[in-house]
Amino acid sequence: MAKDICEIKSLREDVIEEVYKEMLDNEAYENTANLFKLLGDYNRLRIINALKINELCVCELSILLDMSQSSISHQLRILRDHNIVKSRKENKKVFYSLNNSNIFKLIQKGIELE
Repeated sequence: MAKDICEIKSLREDVIEEVYKEMLDNEAYENTANLFKLLGDYNRLRIINALKINELCVCELSILLDMSQSSISHQLRILRDHNIVKSRKENKKVFYSLNNSNIFKLIQKGIELE
């Protein structure tokens, strides 16, 4: 029998109940997992980092990150759909910025764990 499996079935019901009360609902776990999937993309992380420093348009991000404008636009659309970035139009340019600076704090924590 494997060493990481209980050999006898003896439940501590009080402990199970205590932990159960403290756990989040399934939707919270699903939303958090989706957020981490969203942040699991190299280019999206670079875009978020650049936008943490300053508001930028697609053409500026394209030069800065050495990516095509269509690739940048695609990633920005995903980030905008998840409320990570916001946009504002000025004449014929659209500028992007972080919608919530807390997202970068989360990324920074991930960097610190390395």
